[in-house]
Amino acid sequence: MERVGLLMSPEPGNPLESEGVLNPATAWGRDGNLYLYPRLVAQGNVSRIGRARVVIEDGRPVGVEREGLALEPIRGWEHGTAHGGVEDPRVSHLASLGVHVMAYVAYGPLGPKPALALSNDGRDWRRLGPITFEYDDELDTDLNMFPNKDVALFPEVVPSPDGRPSYAILHRPMWDLSFARAGEAPPLPLGVEDRRPGIWISYVDQADAVRDLRALTRPHSHRPLATPEHAWEDLKIGGGAPPLRVPEGWLLLYHGVDGQINDLGSFVPQDSVRYVAAAMLLDPDNPARVLARSAAPLLEPSLEAETIGQVCNVVFPTAVEAIEGNWFVFYGMADSQIGVARLERDGAIPCGAPGAAAPDS
Repeated sequence: MERVGLLMSPEPGNPLESEGVLNPATAWGRDGNLYLYPRLVAQGNVSRIGRARVVIEDGRPVGVEREGLALEPIRGWEHGTAHGGVEDPRVSHLASLGVHVMAYVAYGPLGPKPALALSNDGRDWRRLGPITFEYDDELDTDLNMFPNKDVALFPEVVPSPDGRPSYAILHRPMWDLSFARAGEAPPLPLGVEDRRPGIWISYVDQADAVRDLRALTRPHSHRPLATPEHAWEDLKIGGGAPPLRVPEGWLLLYHGVDGQINDLGSFVPQDSVRYVAAAMLLDPDNPARVLARSAAPLLEPSLEAETIGQVCNVVFPTAVEAIEGNWFVFYGMADSQIGVARLERDGAIPCGAPGAAAPDS
């Protein structure tokens, strides 16, 4: 990953952006424009999802033109008690269903929970609703009890564990009930021995989603995918941009976190952590299987915009798009601004890219 530059900063005098613009999704509109969907943070850490047209010059993103809001917290399950809102979107174009799917975090009264919204044109969005994970007795727990973040959908149909054509969903449950039972550590799911947050994968049958798009909010067959391995991700890991299809499988950019969580808890801005960007390769025939993984970060916070901000020392990749033969990664910088980096593979673009051109529908 090679840095290209700063893409978006808070607009002076705009109260909706007073505490930062960060962690964006992207989507190609039916009109041929590339749209950015940044998390906009107002005073009190209240988040909305904005919409902006990406300005492209000489084959690279150089700025944005703001177009207002895509989603704001107007549902009861999106209103937090101390802070809240709608956060950290990721967008996947599911061509086989003819829709863009935005996965986002609804930060409500019980903390962060995942939700989905849909768009037919890559520009205007409607809520599909909160995600409800199907109960799996083999896990000996209900994933719906727990906070969950970093949700992203695979853009293509993949096989489920039993071989059925499915849409796969990445997410990151956190074994923390402090919103409801302060100081109590819940039991881990059966087979899970590491309490640190990691990446999970769940599935929705393609046939069910074709019959009713609301099936996308009811995933099943939950599996842990990856947990922290290296010192630079010792605290936790989580998904980043939606997976990219490459010749060897699925390329997943993710974030790793090290440092120390302060006594205020996991769900407030921290001042002693560091976020880096890394990658793993998933098996195309079994995306719950990791084939390879970064031995070192692909991008670490080093610029002033990445080391000083609402949360210092953060690079947080959330979107990748192909523009004129190059891949560009859109990432949050210190929870305050948005940067762009070029993703290269031996000087060539990876293959099989959603978003390489504006979709037909």
